[in-house]
Amino acid sequence: MKVRAVILAGGEGSRLGVLTAKRTKPAVPFAGKYRIIDFALSNCVNSGLYDIMVLAQYRPHSLLEHIGAGRPWDLDRSLGPGVQVFQPYLARRAGGWYRGTADAVQQNFGFLKRGNPELVLLLSGDHIYRMDFDPMITFHQEQQADLTIATLRVPAEDARRFGILQVEDDYRVTGFEEKPRRPKGSVASMGIYIFRLEVLDSVLRSDLRRRASSHDFGKDIIPRMIADGARIVAFPYSGYWKDVGTVHTYWQAHMDLLRTPPALDLNDRSWVIHTKSEERPPVRVDSGAQVRDSLVTDGSVISAGAVVERSVLSPGVRVGANAIVRDAVILTDASIGAGARVENAIIDKNVRVEAGARVGSCTPRDAAITMVGKDSVVPARARVGAGCVIGQDVRAEDYATLTLPAGSQLSR
Repeated sequence: MKVRAVILAGGEGSRLGVLTAKRTKPAVPFAGKYRIIDFALSNCVNSGLYDIMVLAQYRPHSLLEHIGAGRPWDLDRSLGPGVQVFQPYLARRAGGWYRGTADAVQQNFGFLKRGNPELVLLLSGDHIYRMDFDPMITFHQEQQADLTIATLRVPAEDARRFGILQVEDDYRVTGFEEKPRRPKGSVASMGIYIFRLEVLDSVLRSDLRRRASSHDFGKDIIPRMIADGARIVAFPYSGYWKDVGTVHTYWQAHMDLLRTPPALDLNDRSWVIHTKSEERPPVRVDSGAQVRDSLVTDGSVISAGAVVERSVLSPGVRVGANAIVRDAVILTDASIGAGARVENAIIDKNVRVEAGARVGSCTPRDAAITMVGKDSVVPARARVGAGCVIGQDVRAEDYATLTLPAGSQLSR
């Protein structure tokens, strides 16, 4: 059975705020050493799928640099399948920016059908999970389905954030609503689909002719297939899965890794999450520093008297003497100055939190996540309240005051 995987990695990810100001959502760093797209790529190769298309669009530079020829995932193959990255293009009759997930696949269908794969596995490039796709492929074949959708049960209060399916006892899907205001159930789509090639070709052609369509799989393709009587089945999944499309879910996914036991075990050598790694020196922890329930990546330095608790430190992070980092995600080469305090926050790459500054708050009434954008500075002794957002490239001279009340925003 020849299967071609297609990873949709073009999302702007505006709900991730400053994290996607300079990069596409699948390229956002995760868990210290990874990018979000590493999970989709690793799930493919660990499932024995080496024929992969990545469809990119919004600010793809970091993504292209990260994937390269695919060597970390054993996808740099001179003969046969491997990984290829496709971007929007202009043509005489068609082309241009992708208008939706279905349109992205339609515009690249000429490349997708090369070699005549029997099945197409469609994936999102912005989910955190571990999944062997082989049982789902087998299920699809046994069910003789036109489309198989991976599903999981979600809490009733979260159902409105997902595509919700109505599923019969024989796994047949009889209804689908994309992010309904009043959900009729709790079986949610994971955004993982398996199509027969000829079925996918037919539904995309049909959708292309519909002027009122938003050209999206969840909003248009799946409801139309149900209405037309296509055989669609739901594949049940029970493992860890997180759509990290918002600031809170991105932060929460990191906190999930710090639980005992972790919700997703990155140390499981039977299912390695592969990535492109930098050469960095070992972690240094000075005498008197305390590190608890945290992930600390190569090249980090934690100085004397510093406290790091329930946090993730990416490569090259420096925590100064007597500083406190708690419930925080600190990205590559950021520095936290001596005596500074960072709590309930996400600090992007190359940020400098200077000595004595305070960023965020961990008190119950101040649960909002504070964010500081890439290449920005938080001046010495500044007070940045809970839920504040500091944009990218902000400098000390951009602060009219050293105290930013909770929920404030500051940009250049």
